[in-house]
Amino acid sequence: MRYLKNLNPRFLFILILVWPVLGVSQSATQKYDNTYIEAATLYQQASGEARALEYQTYMLARMLLDRDLRNRRIKARRAIIVDVDETVLDNSRYQGMLVKKGVSYPEGWTDWCNRAESTAIPGAVQFLTYAHSRGVRVFYVTNRKIAEKDGTARNLKAVGFPEVNDETLLVRTDTTNDSKEPRRQSIASRYHVVLLMGDNLNDFSDVFEKSKTVAARLEATEKNRSQFGTHFIVLPNAMYGDWENSIYEYNFKLSSEEKQAKRRALLKD
Repeated sequence: MRYLKNLNPRFLFILILVWPVLGVSQSATQKYDNTYIEAATLYQQASGEARALEYQTYMLARMLLDRDLRNRRIKARRAIIVDVDETVLDNSRYQGMLVKKGVSYPEGWTDWCNRAESTAIPGAVQFLTYAHSRGVRVFYVTNRKIAEKDGTARNLKAVGFPEVNDETLLVRTDTTNDSKEPRRQSIASRYHVVLLMGDNLNDFSDVFEKSKTVAARLEATEKNRSQFGTHFIVLPNAMYGDWENSIYEYNFKLSSEEKQAKRRALLKD
């Protein structure tokens, strides 16, 4: 900066000392410490185990659907409800960007959605295409926002998912409430819902949405254990979710150090 050469040397020295405190530069201090999710992101991207779990999950889904299709007493049209992120679309590249840049969600999220570059979760396209071929309606219920709907639709179509349209792709429209329950209930009032598939317990029932603490979520899971593998199908995702939010008690203003302390406090050794 050319004007600095005219400053009193003593004042210039003081200015250099306080510059970082004033936040004028020092962009590194503004970085978010989310390196703890590196291993989780790598597990999603690089492990054969994650891929095996995804194929296994969709194979189970097909077995359950075939069993339901054999039930001739069901007269209503069948439907399957799936979440989008980490259930049918893989956003681990976005998570990798967060780690490498030292930033946090929602930094760049809408741009990522509208670039429509997510790949399909292994097994997802094949299963939902099969379900569609058997006359089953597929609904994509996501908490992506209206501004992200067009990119989401283009992405789902580009990787081969069936029947993606304004009726079947249900994004979040309520800016004050992110519950999926009204959308699920609307579908259930018109169809026989064979399966609900997601990577977050909140994708299945408002019972889980109301369970905000770690203990409450575990208790709700125990009470509904008969639903898992029969009506609720869970995809693996250790990168993010309400499991993590519950650790922080949904306080998104916590510093990186405070979040780490809460994670460590829950670790059993």
